[in-house]
Amino acid sequence: MVAIRTRVARVRAGAALLGPAFVAAIAYVDPGNVATNTAAGARYGYLLVWVLVVANVMAGLVQYLSAKLGLVTGMSLPEAVRDRMPRSARLAYWGQAEVVAMATDLAEVLGGAIALGLLFDLPLVLGGLVTGVVSTVLLLVQDRGGQRPFERVVTALLVVIAVGFAAGLFVDPPSAGAAAAGLLPRFDGADSVLLAAGMLGATVMPHAVYLHSALARDRHGRPAEGAPRKRLLAATKVDVVVAMVFAGAVNLAMLLLAASALRGSSDVDGLDGVHAAVDARLGGGIALLFAVGLLASGFASTAVGCYAGAVVMDGLLRRRIPLPARRLVTLVPALVVLGAGADPTTALVLSQVVLSFGIPFALVPLVRLTASRSVMGTAANRLGTTVAAGAVSVAVIALNLALVYLTFA
Repeated sequence: MVAIRTRVARVRAGAALLGPAFVAAIAYVDPGNVATNTAAGARYGYLLVWVLVVANVMAGLVQYLSAKLGLVTGMSLPEAVRDRMPRSARLAYWGQAEVVAMATDLAEVLGGAIALGLLFDLPLVLGGLVTGVVSTVLLLVQDRGGQRPFERVVTALLVVIAVGFAAGLFVDPPSAGAAAAGLLPRFDGADSVLLAAGMLGATVMPHAVYLHSALARDRHGRPAEGAPRKRLLAATKVDVVVAMVFAGAVNLAMLLLAASALRGSSDVDGLDGVHAAVDARLGGGIALLFAVGLLASGFASTAVGCYAGAVVMDGLLRRRIPLPARRLVTLVPALVVLGAGADPTTALVLSQVVLSFGIPFALVPLVRLTASRSVMGTAANRLGTTVAAGAVSVAVIALNLALVYLTFA
């Protein structure tokens, strides 16, 4: 009996260390992912299942390295970059990060606005404003209540997202055999290559990489070298694996839903088109859950993105402004775009293109810093880890450059 109680206590203690990776994982189930994954399933069925599996493995490695940097050094990635840059380069680096943050926020606010339009018939501008207000409330939870309450709220929204996007699978279950066959890497023409590049290229979100290092640092501090550090690094690895498997399952559910129920639908390029197809094929109840999941995705992802922007500003410039004020910095450009009557699908695509330019600025320093013994000491990456992380970085950067070129070409 004592042994059982001891094991239960250990499990509870380990579970208490989980959480930061679930906040970062929100970036992998944002409205941009919804659009690409459902388009992949509707156009090509189960063909690109393998892309999501590869993408999830890549993202898990990157997020673990980010958290590891924060734990070992006691610094966020922006702080570590700041200490190695002259002032002019630091300002330029911050400028590109702000532009990327605005582009990211545009996609996430747009997702929330579309969801509110689907649920309550709100105009896009009003829906964007409501999304901004709700995300500000979520940020106040972190600002006043601390990191753990914020983690719990975001994790709860992640569960809502999962239910919203996976519910349709119970109405129209996917083919297990066809889904398994989708694990074999292959393509079907140039368009499938382009879509796969979009799915893989959007795997690593710059703001999630910056943020995770700060989340791990703020939650666990800087543990002493030895057993305490090993214990927290092991717990962090579990945190990342569980969170990324969960986020990967949600993304896979989106693709499988589209492959089983939306294949052949004529207009699934936009989020509203996906909702209409779900309504027509699976009924109003499933369409309602899909819209609720999209709304939770918009609310959570824009709050997490804004939090990441604050981490970048604080780390690079040593300037900390209240989170509600920070919320306005990226919300206003998104509302201006929506108010100008921009096509939602076009705005979403272009926001992903802008986001692509910020990926090298996050990945290259992360790999170099975590491989450096002068920075990480005995916790520096092993050669195999550095090679794998370097390969992931090269692949993601190349895919995003290809995506940018093909988008404009």
